[in-house]
Amino acid sequence: LLSAMAASVEAEGAKGPDAAAPKCYLIVHNVSKKHNIGTLVRSAVAFGVHQMCLVGSKKFNTFGNHGSADYMELKHFEGLRDCREYLVGECGCTIFGVEIIEGARPIQNHPFTGNAAFILGNEGSGLNKNQMAICDAFVYIPQHGRGTASLNVTVAGSIVLHHFALWAQFRETEREGYKFVLGERPQRTCKRGEVGGDKPEQVRRERELKKAAREGEASDLWLDDGSSGGVLGSILG
Repeated sequence: LLSAMAASVEAEGAKGPDAAAPKCYLIVHNVSKKHNIGTLVRSAVAFGVHQMCLVGSKKFNTFGNHGSADYMELKHFEGLRDCREYLVGECGCTIFGVEIIEGARPIQNHPFTGNAAFILGNEGSGLNKNQMAICDAFVYIPQHGRGTASLNVTVAGSIVLHHFALWAQFRETEREGYKFVLGERPQRTCKRGEVGGDKPEQVRRERELKKAAREGEASDLWLDDGSSGGVLGSILG
């Protein structure tokens, strides 16, 4: 009996975001402090988010992601309505708004039934009406102290994503020493900090051209600065 129970636990533990487990999505829209997006990417990677949906600008600040952006699948949408049609119609998601609002359920109750997408509010004003309009339900994070009215958006996002990972029974990543083991870094398919755009080979070519241009400018300066014969001229007298 004990061996059967152990096998059952092992089988449950083997289920992860890349298997038959429910998938998690994160919608990023109207985040005013751009460096928060990079930190959200890092948390999304850590907690097994399947895909991040960026609404609006294709560019985002990667500050704080510590290289994790290369491990996250990103998809761009012009507007919230298009994003909802994709998540609900193609991905079978329930969209949860993370907001302290009447009718919102505490996150620790895990009110999930399958694939889920989460949208976080603006750092100062929270979710706006347009963001709330695409939500099917709402969750909030209970607080137990009276010194702050709300949490930082990246902290709130991390807590929510961790709870979904626990509910979905994502497999824990292997540990080595004091850290978790990194997977093989995927090849970037676009410029850093941008969804879509040029292919990696185009990016590399642009870098080579810029480097060659800089080296050419340095060579020109060495030979002739246009006024005193350049560095070489000054050396030769």
